[in-house]
Amino acid sequence: MANPCKAIVVGLSGCSSSGKTTLARLLRDIFPNTFVLHEDDFYKAETELPTKNGLLDWDCAEALSIPDMVKSLEHIHKNGTFPPDLNSKEDQNSVGTCPVSDATIEEMKALVKTWSEEGNPGYGILTHSSSPTRVCIFDGFLLYSKSMVSIQPHIDVKVLLRVSYAKAKARREARSGYVTLEGFWEDPPGYVDKIVWPNFVEDHQFMFEDGDVEGKLKESIVKEWDINFHPGGLDVDMSSTLKWIVKLMMEKLPDLVQRT
Repeated sequence: MANPCKAIVVGLSGCSSSGKTTLARLLRDIFPNTFVLHEDDFYKAETELPTKNGLLDWDCAEALSIPDMVKSLEHIHKNGTFPPDLNSKEDQNSVGTCPVSDATIEEMKALVKTWSEEGNPGYGILTHSSSPTRVCIFDGFLLYSKSMVSIQPHIDVKVLLRVSYAKAKARREARSGYVTLEGFWEDPPGYVDKIVWPNFVEDHQFMFEDGDVEGKLKESIVKEWDINFHPGGLDVDMSSTLKWIVKLMMEKLPDLVQRT
């Protein structure tokens, strides 16, 4: 990592439809000097995507330009800004109605404001400084798989969002579609069962006892990879998850900034 570091990267990963993008956008609004980088902005052209079970496979490492992702993360750490050639498509995608109340959002904003004031641990980090640190929330479905090992040293705080098959399937199938380089993509029938969930299991089962991605995370992996996850298990509601992540970031940021 470049020194001095101009940004801290917080990774939000989990199965498709685990709430990553909703949380990333909320955190961007709650923490000052914060922006969002989307893994989905590194998809290859549709003509370059692999196929599986007769369908285009958007949910695998081979669909992503990993070298471009690494280059962008290096630029963000060094400069605290998006690379000049990065044009986000993901921010054009709807995430639906926000499941977190305005009152909870305002409560979190007030908590972060107090944390940032003189005499408190966050003072001089994101604000009240001639050279404030920025926070990049890196939202991606595949950040912690073994196939993405080259990007992991560039993620300073690793958060894993856990969701059940039933919840992920219901949320994904309720979506209208996705803006892509070529235009717009809508999942064909059966896409979750043929592509999304099997790929998530294949890429993440090494992290779980008995390979059960709805079960218990292996303590050895959590410690070795420094993975943070909500202690409430699967399908924790968005408000509780947001409160937990806000507190986690307030705890982690002062030490990370001091180290860089």
